[in-house]
Amino acid sequence: MGLEDKVKVEVVRVKSIITKSSLPDADFVINPYVGCQHGCIYCYADFMRRFTGHSPEEWGSFVDVKQFDFDRINPHKFDGMRILLSSVTDPYQPLEAKYKITRRVLERFIGSSARIDVLTKSALVKRDIDIFKQIPNIRVGVSVSVLNHKISRRIEPFSSSPSARLESLRRIHEEGVRTYLFVSPLMPGISEYQELVFASKDYVEEVMFENLNIRANNINAVYSFLEEFQPDLITFYNELRSNPQSWNPIREEVLDYCRKHGLKCKLYFHHGGFKK
Repeated sequence: MGLEDKVKVEVVRVKSIITKSSLPDADFVINPYVGCQHGCIYCYADFMRRFTGHSPEEWGSFVDVKQFDFDRINPHKFDGMRILLSSVTDPYQPLEAKYKITRRVLERFIGSSARIDVLTKSALVKRDIDIFKQIPNIRVGVSVSVLNHKISRRIEPFSSSPSARLESLRRIHEEGVRTYLFVSPLMPGISEYQELVFASKDYVEEVMFENLNIRANNINAVYSFLEEFQPDLITFYNELRSNPQSWNPIREEVLDYCRKHGLKCKLYFHHGGFKK
């Protein structure tokens, strides 16, 4: 049984695929799918269930494939605007190999002046190098939390391996496309962020960090993982949950590391973690 057989897939017709964003560094977002196959235990995007008719379903058990009249996208309407692809799904999850929704969207922006940021956990992203090279203001990033393959398989079971993601990013960089690393989620005591930065430093222009966001939907899965892999961290994670200020020393550690190594970095610890 393949991954697609384990997920209920439905093709849905939508009137729009580009929506305004309240994120700090995006004017608009494009989410080509509702839901995601990657099954990450720390994902907090399951709030989308109640907006999309999937409230009773488990996050990760369904994916809606958005069908849209792509010719209606007027790329020049977004000249100078920053567009994130994607915010609450992965634009290169396994179904993208079949449906090519992300690719069809990006094709509309060839030659445009929109500022597009792509973010994914999938090595499939390298498929679209030919399109990336035709969009002047595009950046392509991969999200990685850990380098350890065993841990990665446990916390993000259906995503590409960390090494495959980084290799895809290297190839994209070698083709002259701007790239960035997104260390997310940073899980204290688990994420080897120094090793991740060192591994990618020669082919990314910026490193971004986002803290682990523990919510009601993922708390059981996160703590089950900790009990299995590193139970000695449970007390510390309890402190991080009860006292967000406990993230501040980690914040300073990350910033000091970036300054020491001359790294351009940005912190997105706005989920009750780092101070703004």
